[in-house]
Amino acid sequence: MKPLVLTVAGSDSGGGAGIQADLKTMLALGVHGMSVITAVTAQNSLGVQGAWELPVEAVRAQYRSVVDDIGVQAVKTGMLASAELVEAVAELIGATDAPAVIDPVGVSKHGDPLLAASALDSVRRRLLPVATVATPNLDEVAQLTGVRVESEEQLREAAAAVLSYGPRWVLVKGGHLPGDAVDLLTDGSEEHWLRAARHDNRHTHGTGCTLASAIASQLAMGHRVPEAVTAAKEYVTGAIAAGFALGGGIGPVDHGWRFRRRTGA
Repeated sequence: MKPLVLTVAGSDSGGGAGIQADLKTMLALGVHGMSVITAVTAQNSLGVQGAWELPVEAVRAQYRSVVDDIGVQAVKTGMLASAELVEAVAELIGATDAPAVIDPVGVSKHGDPLLAASALDSVRRRLLPVATVATPNLDEVAQLTGVRVESEEQLREAAAAVLSYGPRWVLVKGGHLPGDAVDLLTDGSEEHWLRAARHDNRHTHGTGCTLASAIASQLAMGHRVPEAVTAAKEYVTGAIAAGFALGGGIGPVDHGWRFRRRTGA
């Protein structure tokens, strides 16, 4: 049987991020993707025009429906919108015997808010403690901890601040810094610095969702966290390089870049 991965996230009607990006990533990496939709967005390459969260009971029912019958080898979270949803999902994950990748989504690529300010404390207090790996970008680190990173040397301080809330590992994504794309993965004792050449491509919508889903997919295959994150970053780097124009704004990364490379498409 294929490894089973569950994404708990919002829907992106434009197909570049959210549930849609998660399931494309899982397909590309050879695992079976399943979904719990937490919110519906009206979204395209220009931004988010509207967002509607689902009731907590609908989210809980989706989760239980999948996990109780099919089972799961890894869980990934994305847009959770409200404190009530954050707390419900944290409770569900805490009772599930599978690694969890927590992507603490705060804003969209276009700067649109995807998490209520009132939910930040719930993310710190309830969600991060159940994370096997937390994957904040620098804006999310600042939002959660107050630490503002302006240089590579400050990534350690940022990682320590996030780890203080209880995740086993944190991957601080330094993609917004100048120079090579460098991320720091640490559990407080081990450190792994992950570097990749920066691609001059503005079409990067869905990068964070794709990376977190790739990590979850690798964990479901049985890889240790450092190996899972390293393989996921390699996949995402290729997807960014192959990102393509879509609509009038920022296009998505290409989740199928390996398939197209093999077929010459």
